[in-house]
Amino acid sequence: MELRQLRYFLQVVELGSMGKAAQKLGVGTSALSQQISRLEGELSTRLLQRTSAGVLPTDAGLAFWRQAQLAVRHADDAIRAAQLARLAGHVSVGMAPSTISVLGLPFMQAMRERYPDIRLHLVESLSGNLATMIDTRQLDLAVLFQAEGHHRWSLAPLLAERLFVIARRDMPGLPTGKTVKLARLGELPLILPSSPHGLRSVVDAAFSRSRYQPNVVAEIDGLAMLMDAVRAGFGATVQPGAAVARIGAEPLAMLAIADAAARRPNLLASLSDEELSPAGLAARGTLASVARDLVLTGRWPGATLHDS
Repeated sequence: MELRQLRYFLQVVELGSMGKAAQKLGVGTSALSQQISRLEGELSTRLLQRTSAGVLPTDAGLAFWRQAQLAVRHADDAIRAAQLARLAGHVSVGMAPSTISVLGLPFMQAMRERYPDIRLHLVESLSGNLATMIDTRQLDLAVLFQAEGHHRWSLAPLLAERLFVIARRDMPGLPTGKTVKLARLGELPLILPSSPHGLRSVVDAAFSRSRYQPNVVAEIDGLAMLMDAVRAGFGATVQPGAAVARIGAEPLAMLAIADAAARRPNLLASLSDEELSPAGLAARGTLASVARDLVLTGRWPGATLHDS
């Protein structure tokens, strides 16, 4: 008995027609019929009943169909397991500090489980730096916030992050409620990344659309230090929800910004498919599926899938 014969039999039962099954399988009808006849001969029982309307499984065929489904499924699982175990190599992946704080460990865990022989190199840096590293082939793929002018890459929208005003709960001038418009921030002192930062571009554009000039009292490019300054009460900040993933949001107030422009797109950028190694292709697919799972299970604060 051959695995091919089981697949043929399952397809015939599913479609109820030798002709349709042969067409879907890409084989001749006579060749398919011969294989089914050989299978029935080996089992010494009739599996299919030919009728004017097509074919139906006999009682023996129905019992065999149930077990054949399991056998084929197990065989497919075994094939996939062999392929995963065989896949090895090295892949370098870049993420911005806020992104890696929520995506980094789940991505590492998924890669370890799915592709244990792939050696992963994770790089944490600003989005602009990551873009340069892809251009210079120092990275295979990265999660970016902007990707203008890089037409040689493979680019796919990953998700969008809602921005929040984050501050100590006792910060003077902090608006009340769960959401806030940028125009209501008044003279609230803000600590933001500097202008080369991808997030700063999004924040500046959102403030510009609201026709409001923010009160920036300090610029800090390191996320950890920036959040330390916020917790110390030196000012509030505007960040995605992922910014509090490592510290927890409990000691801080988080007000979702209601302005439509206050969203940060996340793009999955990589070398072109022709340049990306099998390990890189595997990592790209894994990263996308892990990010999707984090969003759907509510573990990525304020994030929505790009097609939501």
